[in-house]
Amino acid sequence: MEKELNWAVIGTGVIANEMAQALQRMDKTLYGVANRTQAKAIDFAKKYGVKKVYDEIDEVFDDENVDIIYLATSHNTHYQFIKKALEHGKHLFVEKSITLNSRELDEMIALAKEKNLILAEAMTIWHMPIYKELWKIVQSGELGKMQIMTVNFGSFKEYDMNNRFFNMNLAGGALLDIGVYALSAVRSFMSKQPNEIVSQVKFAPTGSDEQATILLKNEDQQMATIALSMHSKQPKRIMISLEKGYIEVYEFPRGQKATIVDAVTGKQTVIEKGNTEKALYYEMCDMEEAVRNQDDSHLNLEYTKDVMDIMSQLRKEWKMQYPGEKW
Repeated sequence: MEKELNWAVIGTGVIANEMAQALQRMDKTLYGVANRTQAKAIDFAKKYGVKKVYDEIDEVFDDENVDIIYLATSHNTHYQFIKKALEHGKHLFVEKSITLNSRELDEMIALAKEKNLILAEAMTIWHMPIYKELWKIVQSGELGKMQIMTVNFGSFKEYDMNNRFFNMNLAGGALLDIGVYALSAVRSFMSKQPNEIVSQVKFAPTGSDEQATILLKNEDQQMATIALSMHSKQPKRIMISLEKGYIEVYEFPRGQKATIVDAVTGKQTVIEKGNTEKALYYEMCDMEEAVRNQDDSHLNLEYTKDVMDIMSQLRKEWKMQYPGEKW
């Protein structure tokens, strides 16, 4: 009989709640919870029947009963927590964006490899069944070569400069919060990493990136355009244009339905796979499989690295550096 894998979560926000609910779908109970404010951790534990509440966050790393830590704190805390967790032998599933920049991620990938541990970004696009089906279709060549993608993702966030969406001290901004989804989608359908990147950016009063447009091209002449905004609503949509047709996915970060349109006849074929509401369930099942088999190939860490390299390059060009951040 397989050993039960014990999960602990750091953080008690929206994603942490979804994570605890996903474990319930797996017929499991969250083992441990830690939070900067312990009272919130206690309330969270009561809500989900969590076995262990830690007095301090660092106690999670010392607990020999914890196998996997789900990190659901703000971006600016990820590096320090990932490093401590890996040094204490814990597998890590980290909410996007996995780190602030490529230097941090490269260092943590090397440490995970040294410790023989699984480190992965909790990026829904890697795990939603609809994308696993679409990758097969695109890679089969039945629709011809992928030529260009367009991606839109816009949210209307009120101009509260203290919240995490605009607060530089919390690593706010469109790129790390929503751009990571757009770039992940693009990278997953491109045959190679983009090597030509140009952009425009509009900054919020805090200095965070409020709005951006990004153009990408790779050596195979595949292109992508991305439009991001944090203070104006857009549809969450990707369009993948191939030689013989195009594919549209709405609400793409947790997509469950895609429409394929034939370039000649205009015939529409609708494909539905998975369920938006089970997004974290799919993520965590894949993570458990990786830990059990010591095989992270389906977790797409190489794409996570490619996306982080793009985001780091963009922010350097924008001269947008977070307080205390080291490139």
